[in-house]
Formats: sequence, C-alpha cells, structure tokens
Amino acid sequence: MRLLLLGCTGFVGKELVPTLINENHEIYIVSRKPINQLKLDLDFNKFKFFQIDLSKEQNWNNENLLNILRETDGIINLIGEPIAEKKWTYSHKQEIENSRINTTQFMMKTLKNFKVNPKVIINGSAIGYYGTSLSDEFTEKSIGGKDFLANLCKRWEEVAAEKPFFSRLVIFRIGIVLEADGGALGKMLPVFKIGLGGPIGDGMQWMSWIHRSDLCALISNALVDKKYSGVFNAVAPKPVLMKDFSQTLGKCLNRPNLLPVPGAVLKILLGDGAKVVLEGQKVISSKLKNFNFKYPLLEKALYASTKN
Repeated sequence: MRLLLLGCTGFVGKELVPTLINENHEIYIVSRKPINQLKLDLDFNKFKFFQIDLSKEQNWNNENLLNILRETDGIINLIGEPIAEKKWTYSHKQEIENSRINTTQFMMKTLKNFKVNPKVIINGSAIGYYGTSLSDEFTEKSIGGKDFLANLCKRWEEVAAEKPFFSRLVIFRIGIVLEADGGALGKMLPVFKIGLGGPIGDGMQWMSWIHRSDLCALISNALVDKKYSGVFNAVAPKPVLMKDFSQTLGKCLNRPNLLPVPGAVLKILLGDGAKVVLEGQKVISSKLKNFNFKYPLLEKALYASTKN
C-alpha cells in the first residue's frame, strides 16, 4: 500500500516505520521537523519525506502533499503534542488540543474538498477518553469521562469521524506504550537502574499498557484487515496496579523498589496533568480477543524492553 504517515517520527514511529517498510509498503512521511532531526534510524532512501507544518491550514494546499493524498491508499494519523511531559498550563493545554483537533480537522476538510477517498484511515486517540478511576473497568462500550483529556479525545474522535464516506476508519485508544528508548518506561529506567525507583503516588492506580511492538502490529493489521473498523482499545489484556508495575520493573532490573514518588511532587511538575498518572484507569479491550499479543503479560514486556 501507498501510505501517508503523520505524527510518526517519534517514539512510536521508531518501530512503526521500519515495520511498515519491511512489509513492503510505500511510505510517505510528513513532519514539521527537518529530516536530520528525525529519530528514525533508517536509510532515508527507503521512504519519501516532506517537511510541512500541518498545524497551519494553508499548508494543506501544498502541491506535493495534495499529489500524495490523491494517490494514497491509507493514512496513519498519530499527530499530537506529548501529554505528560510539561506542566498543564492554559497555553500548553491549548497546544495539546490544537495539535490534535485542528490538524485532523484540516486533514478531513482537505480530503473532502479534493474528493480523496483513501481505503483506510487510522487515527490515534487515548484511553484518557474514559477519564480516570481507581475502581471502574472500561471497554470500548464504556461512556467517556468528563475531564480535560476525556473531552479532548471525544472531540478528536468526532473530527476523525468526519472522514470521506468510502474510507474505512480505525481509531485506536492507546494505553501507556512500553519500550526502553522512550515514553513512560524510558523516563523511569534511569531512576530504577541506580536503585532509586518506586511507585508513583500510593501505587493503587491502574496502568493500562501495551508494548510498542504490539501497537505497531495492531496498526499494521488494521491497514489490510477490513475487520478492523471503528474504535479499539490498544491495550494488553492484563492491566496492572502501579505498585505491581514498579515491583515487576525492579525485579526485571534486579534493583530495589523502595522509594515512591510522592503525588505532591508530581502535581508540582505536571499540574492538573498529574491526575492522569495518579488516578489512572483500568482499560481492557472486548474487541481484540483474536489478536495474538507478542507481549500479553507485563513481566515479559518489561524483560524484553530492558534486556535489549
């Protein structure tokens, strides 16, 4: 397939792009960053790259981009500012929101205006859709939450649903993505390796996770398998409590798990965004029962990530 990739040059893209190339897809990557700043450890001759800032509506009229859109079979849209890397000030919350809502809205508007109907559109979302809870369990049928992140995901999905009529839409509500070279695990590893690791907060919040390899496999499957349509929770089958996650990580590294990170410290660092980490949510998928997870269990996922 000829694929247009948006927001696929960071942590997930490190594995997703090579996966798609190895499956003989023809890859077109669009990023606002220059090619020499990409985190992709690849031969640049294996994909085509265009530096375009898609957060600006006028740039969707770029002739190179329009030519790609007219010929594309599928679009993977994972564009969005990181959720938990900065304090949630008013301006940063606007940045988080605009990077997802506006860009996706511009994309759908362009597809309709130029009568482009890709076979499939895969759009990102997050399990933050459900809000946070210390006790409830959520599936794809659960209603959305009411906090900032839940409302953001709802709006993002609503905009994505304004797709061209003949395109198949797949929305992945993605959990915490695990791999050692980035994401939440990448931030925790240095602390644990020097023996200063421990759970965040009281450790009783749920963590719904997925190994990056399984997420990439899901996306790859959804491109070609028409059974994938609508919303899917991209999470491993068994969520865990934060205290168990911390204990398992310490065990994999043969390091102690003694020093919890107080919730008050996280609130200072992330503001309202700390709620996502301190309260979490228990999310499972009722629609991925036939997917063969490479890493269905946390210990296996962490061991693979930390021993590479």
